[in-house]
Amino acid sequence: MNKLIILGAFTVLATIGWAQNSFSLVDAKIYALENHLSVKNAENDNEFAHQRYIEIRGMGLPKLDFNGTFNNFINLPIQVVDASFINPNAQPGETIEFRAGTTYSASGTFQASQLVFNGSYIVGLKAADYLTRFQANASNITKEDVLFNVIQAYQLASVAKENIHFVDSMVIITEQLIAKQQNYLDLGLMKQEDMDQLNYALLTARNSKLAAEVQYKNALNLLKYTMGFPMNENLEITENPDQLMAQASIAIGSVRNNLTYALLEKQVVLSGFNIQNNRFKSLPSLNAFFQHSYNAFRNEFNFFADKKWYPQTVWGLQLNVPVFSGLSRRAVTAQSRIQLMNDENKLAQMERTLQFQATQAINNLEAAQNRNELQKANIVLAQSLYEKAVARKEVGQGNSVFVTQQYNQLILAQAQYTGTLIDLFQAKLTLDKIYNSILPTE
Repeated sequence: MNKLIILGAFTVLATIGWAQNSFSLVDAKIYALENHLSVKNAENDNEFAHQRYIEIRGMGLPKLDFNGTFNNFINLPIQVVDASFINPNAQPGETIEFRAGTTYSASGTFQASQLVFNGSYIVGLKAADYLTRFQANASNITKEDVLFNVIQAYQLASVAKENIHFVDSMVIITEQLIAKQQNYLDLGLMKQEDMDQLNYALLTARNSKLAAEVQYKNALNLLKYTMGFPMNENLEITENPDQLMAQASIAIGSVRNNLTYALLEKQVVLSGFNIQNNRFKSLPSLNAFFQHSYNAFRNEFNFFADKKWYPQTVWGLQLNVPVFSGLSRRAVTAQSRIQLMNDENKLAQMERTLQFQATQAINNLEAAQNRNELQKANIVLAQSLYEKAVARKEVGQGNSVFVTQQYNQLILAQAQYTGTLIDLFQAKLTLDKIYNSILPTE
């Protein structure tokens, strides 16, 4: 009884483990967004940009500092003064030297400072806040690239898996035909040449099956890589090409939704902030400060004794007014304007490029859809012709050469159909990326 329970538990665990490694396309995309290292780095970049904003914001907040000093004068400094300073009757030019100060001294200072006005800080704070959105957009591009590769790999794996089923069915049909024709050969109603032709078709089918299995394994390995899935673990896909094709794909949209276009838009805004920053550098800046300190002077190390510390308190304002910079600030501002014009031109060029790519992608999509429909009808026809040839051969009305010809024609039709299916998936995926419909909407 215990053995049965243990066996049942292992069966349940194995089933759970298998289910966890079976992925729909949605599951594969979710897994990639959670586990791919590029996505994790993109999230780290987002956090880095956020911390950078906090750093810049902190420059305008109050600063509080405390510092302390301790001095032990091994040799007290010597002071030299005119002798008349101490003795009015001293000869002119006579000097007196003496050691001034105490052997030990200590001080403790508390200082507070506050930025009152700085134009560059105001612009920098706005730019840092906007930079977090810029980085979020850049991170989305990384995520989009990851999902693009996952979808592409999943589609290839799905097509390869479907191709295995087709080739496997061809192997079974050919094996069954050979088994039936063996009786005719034994009775002398069939030539050995015809049987050799059928065996050749069987070997060809088995070879195609091996090739299809290798293609499927390679496609699964590619999918694992794009997902960030462990390469040494099993992975299975659950959706076939028809299910993938049924999933909605956007056919029309605006290229301005494209993530790269949006990133360049934000770059134009950041370049505008740069111009403002360079202009505001010509404005005055004002800082306020407050300082309170205590100082002690001793000839013995007794700072913790009940002896006097001398307080000192001061506050003030520091004003900095730029007057003339040798025209360097003007040149820097001019450079930032030129950079803005370049960024605007890049944005306009990107829009033209995306419009061209969208037109091409739509044309490719329409052509791929037409080729796929035609090839789908062609494979149905080739399948029918092959089945009829097999049926005639089974009743002795056909010949093996004709069966082989129809078989080769069906294999070619299947290969062409597979090619059009991949082209159709690629055309849809390309258009989805142009219109930014790959990333899940939140």
